[in-house]
Amino acid sequence: MQTPDQDRTAEDQFQPIARRIERLALHLSPGRGMALLSGAGEQLRMVECVRGVPRLSVETAALSEYMRGKHRDIQQRVFEYFSARPELQTPIEISKDDHRELCMRQLHGLVREAGIRPFRYLLEDPAKYFAFLEAVGSVDLSLGIKTGVQYRFTLVFVPVPKASASSDSERMKGSLWGGSVINLGTKKHKDKYFDGIDNLEYPGCFAMTELHHGSNVQGLQTTATFDPITDEFIINTPNDGAIKWWIGNAAVHGKLATVFAKLMLPTHNVKGVSDMGVHAFIVPIRDLKTNETLPGIEIHDCGHKVGLNGVDNGALRFRSVRIPRENLLNRFGDVSRDGKYTSSLPTINKRFAATLGELVGGRVGLAYSSVSVLKLAGTIAIRYSLLRQQFGPPKQAEVSILDYQSHQHKLMPMLASTYAFHFATVYLVDKYSEMKKTHDEQLVADVHALSAGLKAYVTSYTAKSLSICREACGGHGYAAVNRFGILRNDHDIFQTFEGDNTVLLQQVAGDLLKQYKEKFQGGTFTVTWNYLKESMNTYLSQPNPVTARWESEDHLRDPKFQLDAFRYRTSRLLQSVAVRLRKHSKNLGSFGAWNRCLNHLLTLAESHIESVILAKFIDAVQSCPDTSSRAALKLVCDLYALDRIWKDIGTYRNVDYVAPNKAKAIHKLTEYLSFQVRNIATELVDAFDLPDQVTRAPIAMKSEAYAQYTQFVGF
Repeated sequence: MQTPDQDRTAEDQFQPIARRIERLALHLSPGRGMALLSGAGEQLRMVECVRGVPRLSVETAALSEYMRGKHRDIQQRVFEYFSARPELQTPIEISKDDHRELCMRQLHGLVREAGIRPFRYLLEDPAKYFAFLEAVGSVDLSLGIKTGVQYRFTLVFVPVPKASASSDSERMKGSLWGGSVINLGTKKHKDKYFDGIDNLEYPGCFAMTELHHGSNVQGLQTTATFDPITDEFIINTPNDGAIKWWIGNAAVHGKLATVFAKLMLPTHNVKGVSDMGVHAFIVPIRDLKTNETLPGIEIHDCGHKVGLNGVDNGALRFRSVRIPRENLLNRFGDVSRDGKYTSSLPTINKRFAATLGELVGGRVGLAYSSVSVLKLAGTIAIRYSLLRQQFGPPKQAEVSILDYQSHQHKLMPMLASTYAFHFATVYLVDKYSEMKKTHDEQLVADVHALSAGLKAYVTSYTAKSLSICREACGGHGYAAVNRFGILRNDHDIFQTFEGDNTVLLQQVAGDLLKQYKEKFQGGTFTVTWNYLKESMNTYLSQPNPVTARWESEDHLRDPKFQLDAFRYRTSRLLQSVAVRLRKHSKNLGSFGAWNRCLNHLLTLAESHIESVILAKFIDAVQSCPDTSSRAALKLVCDLYALDRIWKDIGTYRNVDYVAPNKAKAIHKLTEYLSFQVRNIATELVDAFDLPDQVTRAPIAMKSEAYAQYTQFVGF
C-alpha cells in the first residue's frame, strides 16, 4: 500500500509530463489553446480565423507557360530524352568513377542522339542555352557543370601587357573551354575547333587556376616562352605552386586545354626575356585517338569531392611542352614570326569595353541554375508537406503539416523568393543576350555588376534554403533518395564558382559607391542604378511621420510603398557607408577603412540586389497577360516584399521609417499572406513544370508517393 508521500512523489513526477503534453496540445490545436486561455467552454477550430477568406483560383497551365517562356521546347526535349533513356538517369548510389563515365554518356547522348547543340545556342541565342542548362542541371548538377566546362562562357581577370602600363592593370577575358576558343581566339581558331567542340570530338578543359593562385590571375606562374627558332611556345610549370588545380574535365576526358600562362618574349637586355602578361594558349594534353597522356604533361586526379563527383577535376603539370605559335589565342594580343608583340586595341579602356561583355556568362549561368535548384528543392519539400499529416483537433482527422503556421513560415516566403529570383534571373539573361548583340558599353557595365550581385545573393540564399527544405521534411528528408543531401552537396560550390560570394558583393558595393560619387558630379548612371539618381534626395530626407503610421492592407500591398521601402534602405546604407569610409580613411587609409566598414558594405550590396529583384518581380506581375496568374503572382510578390521588410524591420524602426503600429501590421499581414500562398502552393510548384522523372524524390510524387517510397526500400 502506497503512503501519501509516495502518491505525492508520483504526482510530482507526473506534473512535468502533463505540462509538456498540455503545451504540445496548445501548439497542435490553437483553437483549444484559445479556449483554455480565455476560459471559454467551447473550443475554437483552427479554421475559424480564416473563415470566409476567398481562395484564389489559379490556372496552372497558364502560369507555367508564363514562367517557362519561349524556350520551353528545348527543356521539354531534354526531359523527354531522359524519360526515354532511364538507364542514363543518375542512381542514388554510384561511385566517383562510374558517375564520371555516366556524365559523359549523358552529354554524348544529348548532343549526338538527341541532336541538341548547346554551343550553337550559346553563340546564337544565349537565352536558349541557359534554358537548356536549367533542364540538364535539374537532371544532374554534375551534368550541368560538365556541360558548362565544355561550352560555357565564364569570367576571369587577365592583366594587360606590362608594356601598356595603365591604372587599369587588368582586363576582362573569358570563358571555359569552348567559349575561350571563340572569345579569345580569331577566325582561324573557330574554323579549326568549332565543330569538334560542338560535337564533342574535342572535349576540353579550362586551365587557369593554380595551386597557389585562383582569383588573382595576375599572380599565375605558368610560363609560355616563345622560341623564334622553331616558331613555338614552350609551356612550363616552374614550381609546385604553379600546378594547374581543380581543372574540370582534366582528370579523365579532356584532350585539349586552354592554358593561361605568362607570355615570355626573348629580348636582348640583361633579363633575356620580357613578361607580356597572362595570355591563353591551346595545349593538347591527351592523344585524340588513344586518350594517352602526351609527353611532357603530367595529369593527376583531384579526387573525391563534397559534391559534383560526376565532374572529373584534375591537376596538370607541364614540362617543356611545345605548341605551335598559332595556338596562342590572339584576339587581343599576338606574336609575329619574328617575335614582336602587337595588339589590335590601342588603349586599355577600349580593350576593357571590348572584352568585358564576353565574360559574365558564367555568373549569369550560375545564378540561373541556382534558381532551378531552389525550384526543385522547394517542389519536393512543399509537396511532401502537403502530403504529410500529423496531429489535429481532438476527435478529428489529422492535418497537413503545411497547415501549421510554423511550417508556412519556413516554406512560403522561400517559395515567394523562388518566384522573385526566377524573374530577376530571366531579366538578367535577357540583358545578357542584348549585350552580346549590341556591345553597348553602358549595358555591359550594368550586366557585369548585376550578374555579380545576383550570383552571390541567389546562390547564398539557395544554399541556406536547401537545409531548411531538408529539415521541413523531417526524417524522410534525410533519405538520400529524396534528393536534399545530393542537391545540397552539389550546389554548395556555387558559392565559390566564378568568384567568392563575399568578394562579388564587395564588387557590387564598390560599383554603388562609384555611382554615388558620380551623382554629385553629374555623371551617367547605368540602368540598374537609375533610382539612385532619380530619387536619392527623396530617400535621404526625413521620413514622413504620417505615412510612417499608415497600416492599411491596401497601403502595405501597394508596390510603390514596397519598392520605396527597399530603395530607402539601400540609399540610407549607401549614404552612411560613404560617410564612414571618408571618416576612417583619414586614419586607416583606403584599405583599412574598407575593411573597417566591410560588413556594412556587404549589407549595402545585398540591399541593392533585393531592390532590383523586387523591381523585376513587380514588372513581371504587371506584364502577366493571364488574370488568374497575375493575381497569384501579385500575392506571392507581396509576400516576398513584406517578408523582407519584416526581416529587416529594425533598420526601418531605427530611422522612424515605420512606426510601431505599422511594424506590427506588416508582421500580421506577412503571416496572413503566407497562409494565402499556402492555399495555392500546389498550383505554384506545379507551375515549375518539373516532371516526376526529374524530381525523382518519392516523397514528391504527384500520386502514390508513400507507395513508391516503400517500393524503393523493397516492400
